Amino acid sequence: MSGKRILVINPNSNAVVTNAIDAAVDSYRRADALGIECITLDEGPFGIETDDDILAVAPLVVREVSSRNGDYDAFIIACYSDPGLEECRANSLKPVFGIQESAVTLCATGERRFGVLALSRGSIERHIAYIRSLGLQAFYAGERPIDVSVAEAASEPGTLDTIIAVGRELIDEDGAETVILGCAGLAAHRRAAQERLSVPVIDPVQAAVTMASRSVCE
Repeated sequence: MSGKRILVINPNSNAVVTNAIDAAVDSYRRADALGIECITLDEGPFGIETDDDILAVAPLVVREVSSRNGDYDAFIIACYSDPGLEECRANSLKPVFGIQESAVTLCATGERRFGVLALSRGSIERHIAYIRSLGLQAFYAGERPIDVSVAEAASEPGTLDTIIAVGRELIDEDGAETVILGCAGLAAHRRAAQERLSVPVIDPVQAAVTMASRSVCE
């Protein structure tokens, strides 16, 4: 098949995050076979960090997917909380992928215990509930916060060192065989983190692109 198009929606309004996502998925683009466009949801919050942020942005994501349903073959919601995912699926004729669901599903498919680097402690309970709803708790090693904002995740120079320190705790203390970056804004750190941690480090947006490309191109 040729000419397939995937739209990656960054639900926050931080263009720096979108640029990092775009760079992270560039190697997945295939000339005349798979086009990937990354956009910023300008009306969204600058960072999606609380339950209120998720509730506020979900209808905006649903509207974006609905309005572009005829233009793309698959959609990716590039926020680790997967805001509006089920609503989008209910209203879309095309497949819609959430990055958290994609990342943990790929880890479970490979039968690897995964640990998650959360932006903040406040999001961990929400993530655990989601993993349980997916029936994947057997593969969940643990989750630890790196205590940075979405903006800091994308641009703060010291973020990588924090990722390494907390990632090492997930591996050595929690038994993680794979580390998932629990925010789309951490994409720029994946390669360096993997080199220093010596285990697979998963960018959830790349995981979603992998699943979406399989869906539309195979």
